[in-house]
Amino acid sequence: MGKVRIIPAHQQRGNSINRSPDEPQSERLRVAAYCRVSTELDEQANSYETQISHYKALIQKDPSWEFAGIFADDGISGTNTKKRDQFNKMIRACKAGKIDLIVTKSISRFARNTIDCLKYIRDLKAINVAIFFEKENINTIDAKGEVLITIMASLAQQESESLSQNVKLGLQYRYQQGKVLINHNHLSLSRLHQG
Repeated sequence: MGKVRIIPAHQQRGNSINRSPDEPQSERLRVAAYCRVSTELDEQANSYETQISHYKALIQKDPSWEFAGIFADDGISGTNTKKRDQFNKMIRACKAGKIDLIVTKSISRFARNTIDCLKYIRDLKAINVAIFFEKENINTIDAKGEVLITIMASLAQQESESLSQNVKLGLQYRYQQGKVLINHNHLSLSRLHQG
């Protein structure tokens, strides 16, 4: 008969939106929030400011939480994490052991690309950092969390791709009708005047 190898359980720090009763109350969770809006429209700007003030108040009112900051990307698409400076700064802070829990509005605010979403969730879960998605009421530390997140992240990605396709189709129809849109903000006439 072969030897039985006993693998001890890793003690997990209390990275839950709700603390377990056996967890010491003297140790506060370092909680940060992630906020993002994808456009700079006035309505979106209000949403951005509202998200920031909501999460700051939410974190600071819980005596078992220590405020670890607000990370907010304004006017940035959620389909790619490379250009999201605050998102990347937050991930670095998690890896440096400065954050135990991230609270965010929804999966689509965190990432609209299923692969990126799952990669970051798994990377953070491996270092015992939980993410709580408020709208979906999902905590990534929960066992059922990853299954739900996979489904929801796929839906968020599909929604993003569908919206992009609709915009492209609308532009194509306008072009066919002879209504070409020109973004004057990106035109530079200064070179013409310099000779």
